[in-house]
Amino acid sequence: MTRVVIVDDHPIVREGLVAALEGKSGVEVVGVFSTAEDTLSGLSADVVILDLELPRMSGLDAIPLLSRSAAVLVLSAYGENVEEAIRAGAKGYLLKGAPLEEIERAIATVAGGESYIDPRLASRLVTRSPERLSEREREVLRLVAGGQSNKQIAAKLRISERTAKFHVTAILNKLGAENRAQAVAIAAEKRLL
Repeated sequence: MTRVVIVDDHPIVREGLVAALEGKSGVEVVGVFSTAEDTLSGLSADVVILDLELPRMSGLDAIPLLSRSAAVLVLSAYGENVEEAIRAGAKGYLLKGAPLEEIERAIATVAGGESYIDPRLASRLVTRSPERLSEREREVLRLVAGGQSNKQIAAKLRISERTAKFHVTAILNKLGAENRAQAVAIAAEKRLL
């Protein structure tokens, strides 16, 4: 069971998420807060769904603190802060208005230690980098940015899981990244995505 905390200053968003996620197999909403400060005291969750526009402490400022004990999944109306949020420690980034199935997929992905970027943002982030990454590596990077696991990448590209892992490792090495989320952030910052 994935324990989820929701942090948003809009009651309608909080209530809507609780109503949508309650009763879903594998998800238990264990806390609902309107500020980051309230969340920090006694956080006991696997995933924190976090808005960035919060009173007092912003979501961006809270990410490094929250990510020490839970995977942070940003749920924002805006897509401008993806790179900043990932660099701060967020595992995922969704736009408000994402369908419930996508929210569930993102929760499961970040709870499993992988990164998840809203496909609407990933496609905007992903660009060409002929000097650094091969065509296949760019293809793999787009899928990584979309939250795909090595197994999913392998199936989609019809390659072995070992080959998918090899490509991901090569991408991390070329970009000097420690993990998949950081690779996406670095590539976006360098306009490689």
